Amino acid sequence: MEDSLTRPSSPAGLSCYMAVSQLLGLTVIAMTGAWMGQYRGGIAWESALQFNVHPLCMVIGMVFLQGDALLVYRVFRNETKRSVKILHGLLHAFALVIALVGVIAVFDYHRKKGFADMYSLHSWCGIAAFSLYFIQWLMGFSFFLFPGASFSLRSRYKPQHVFFGVFLLVLSIATCLLGIKELLLFSIQATYSSFVPEGILANVLGLLLIGFGLVIGYILTRDEWKRPPLAEELALSMDFKTLTKGESPSSSQ
Repeated sequence: MEDSLTRPSSPAGLSCYMAVSQLLGLTVIAMTGAWMGQYRGGIAWESALQFNVHPLCMVIGMVFLQGDALLVYRVFRNETKRSVKILHGLLHAFALVIALVGVIAVFDYHRKKGFADMYSLHSWCGIAAFSLYFIQWLMGFSFFLFPGASFSLRSRYKPQHVFFGVFLLVLSIATCLLGIKELLLFSIQATYSSFVPEGILANVLGLLLIGFGLVIGYILTRDEWKRPPLAEELALSMDFKTLTKGESPSSSQ
């Protein structure tokens, strides 16, 4: 009871920035759906509209859900660390599944239309982001959720896991920006310079994607907003460290 009183559930300012991040993320999804629906004809699988599944799924999976997965350690501050880890892993898994649907949609659309694959910078960055994201998830599961990994091994790998988590979000947003530009040049190249509504909407979408990434990055880099370990987690951590040095957990008492 005393611990819950001395530790605020949310530090000053965190809730506000979290709300802004969610508002930006949901707006990005809504604008992507509006773009595909209003200007690209809608979304369907067994038709020429199959391509439109790709941008929507990639924005939902590789941007919004990936960003939210990075934030769970800031939001759920008083839950057990294992529960937060499971939620973190599940959100990344959902993101991967949704992104996979988007990848399949664009490759299947290209196959049906006879279009070439993997020639643009957008496609290279996109397949790299998705592949690395899958590897990152497998590595994270193996080190942090699979019970076989040692404490010392987890500690050594954790900085790399955190770095690549942020890097992949940045890469995913950059790939989306390349995709927006590519789609605009393919679809409205002749009128793009005339400030047509579709071009303006897509440009605003790009700026909102950047804003989403900036807010997520700001939240993640504020040291005072990091999830503090619970008392039992600190005790367990000290016991693990003591055991790895070949001592008894109670020898220091």
